[in-house]
Amino acid sequence: MDDLTRTVVERGDLAHLALFLWASGASALLVWSLKEMARVNRYFNDFVREIASLNRLFRDKD
Repeated sequence: MDDLTRTVVERGDLAHLALFLWASGASALLVWSLKEMARVNRYFNDFVREIASLNRLFRDKD
């Protein structure tokens, strides 16, 4: 990686390096946020399932 960075700096492509780093960071953040949303969605689905189970339990008592 050091050779790649040196080559980019010597050629004067700092803007391309900065753009690549920004795009990589943004993509990583997107992947992380999608994973977190999927995890939260599973927790919410479990919560709704438990509420439905309680509703059935109380409805059957009457």
